[in-house]
Amino acid sequence: MTQIRIDFVSDVSCPWCALGLKSLQAALARVAPGIDPEVRFQPFELNPGLPAQGVDFATHMAQKYDLKAIAHSQETLAERGAALGFHFDFARRVRIYNTFDAHRLLHWAGIEGRQFELKLALFQAYFTDGRDISDHQVLSDLAAGTGLDGTRAREVLQSGAFTAEVREREQYYTSRGIHAVPSVIFNGRHLVQGGQPPEAFEQVLRQLAGQPAVPA
Repeated sequence: MTQIRIDFVSDVSCPWCALGLKSLQAALARVAPGIDPEVRFQPFELNPGLPAQGVDFATHMAQKYDLKAIAHSQETLAERGAALGFHFDFARRVRIYNTFDAHRLLHWAGIEGRQFELKLALFQAYFTDGRDISDHQVLSDLAAGTGLDGTRAREVLQSGAFTAEVREREQYYTSRGIHAVPSVIFNGRHLVQGGQPPEAFEQVLRQLAGQPAVPA
């Protein structure tokens, strides 16, 4: 059994990160049971300056990208997500929210052993259900839904706990050249960036585990 550490640097408002995580899940299933993966989600904020209540999605995106490019990207995401069992409902994605509190909650969930489950729940809440992932009640409900203590989750959010830890992790990765997400780092050395298909992750996993390469 080969132990592999996987640092998944991402933001919960990044659609390509959701796609990348589903691809990684698929790759892990294909390579199992030959590996013992330890997946850790590391924080990254695409829009750290957003107000707590967020901003209008369409207005924000129009300021950055061509409308045709946005439509094409959403179509690609929807198709690839469906193939991996994840539904993007862009009609529900009407605002972009500040994600710092979500990252604090994820840090705590990692300590409690429920980080993977909460990360998936956050992606579904935002991209499928259109929920406000900056709202403390939404966040604590999502935490409770993954088996975490909802009351403790609210305490973490209201207290500002793990602020320093999340900031330190953000600075650590940006200082090492991570400026786009998802950035997935295997054993601290092998970097895969972007919402890659499962085969890209499977190739790295097989290489590290000493397994035969992905068939052509």
